[in-house]
Amino acid sequence: MSTENLPQSPAAQPRKPRVAVVFGGRSSEHGISTVTAGAVLGAIDRTKYDVLPIGITRDGRWVLTADEPARMAIADRRTPEVLDVAESTEGGVVLPVDPANREVVYSEPGAVPKALGEVDVVFPVLHGPFGEDGTLQGLLELSGVPYVGSGVLASAVGQDKDYMKRVFTSFGLKVGPYVVIRPREWQQDESAARKRIVDFAAEHGWPLFVKPARAGSSIGITKVDDLAGLDEAIAEAQSHDPKIIVEAALSGREIECGVLEFEDGPRASVPAEIPPPSAHAYYDFDAKYIDSTPGVVPAPLTGEQTAEIQRLAVEAFEAASCEGLVRADFFLTDDGEFVINEINTLPGFTPISMYPKMWEASGVGYAELVDRLIQAALRRPTGLR
Repeated sequence: MSTENLPQSPAAQPRKPRVAVVFGGRSSEHGISTVTAGAVLGAIDRTKYDVLPIGITRDGRWVLTADEPARMAIADRRTPEVLDVAESTEGGVVLPVDPANREVVYSEPGAVPKALGEVDVVFPVLHGPFGEDGTLQGLLELSGVPYVGSGVLASAVGQDKDYMKRVFTSFGLKVGPYVVIRPREWQQDESAARKRIVDFAAEHGWPLFVKPARAGSSIGITKVDDLAGLDEAIAEAQSHDPKIIVEAALSGREIECGVLEFEDGPRASVPAEIPPPSAHAYYDFDAKYIDSTPGVVPAPLTGEQTAEIQRLAVEAFEAASCEGLVRADFFLTDDGEFVINEINTLPGFTPISMYPKMWEASGVGYAELVDRLIQAALRRPTGLR
């Protein structure tokens, strides 16, 4: 019997890729991560993707949150918290650990666990330790879930300013003078460790910048103008990370450049310049996020200088084996040389952040930028690559 003229069942519609936006976290950058999540959630094309917002509280619990970007903005000079938008403080979200199963489960005390469906890609907007440093990336590799951004190695290198500089130096990129004090050195002989910093200052001069070695968003950083402020600066940096890095001040201009992974490989954006903020000693957290000190996009550079920093930014991206995106930060010294300061593998991604602004000036708007990052993650397998 022919079935040609029988009514046909409608073909099943293909499921939209499901994006889990993971934000918050245990680091001191919890608040700005939540702000970033609001911006990303507001930009994802809902006709193209399903979205699952997942927050990580300051104590490390994974919770379901409201999909309400407006509640994730800075208000009254205060950054939001995951708990401000959590659907419940009792339940928890569990990612799969079986690569054959990408289903996310939600459980509450005394209730049957609820399946939330499969996740096709994770968009992590976590900053700092326990998220940007390779720890979350390792979990997602074990789970077999694709994710936006760099893998375990590049994320770890990009978080640790000590090893980042070592990698750059080995690839021929110039870095500024620095000294690292590890926790064991400080614990075994505090006087000797402090003397290393004092000797470094005698060689390279004041001011110095004392920083946590594995933190971002300019949190925990102190500009130290003389010996009197050194101990307080060390204590502030160590309150965020027992490993600290001390850098010599470089005379010159701060220039940034974004790198984005396209189908044919990484490309660099137009660069931006960060002018010295008038109300701050340097470009610190408040200058970046609270007072929104504007950068100059594109940076007023010659054509040759622009081409050079773009080349160096892509070189830094490749040197650290990065994927997806990077913001590369440089100094253009008074003698006309570019010195790389650091890379950020998950840079600030709020609408006022420099990375999106540089790409907007390069012809890639915020929504397209988010889409390109998701598509790059979906193209890339987990595991060795």
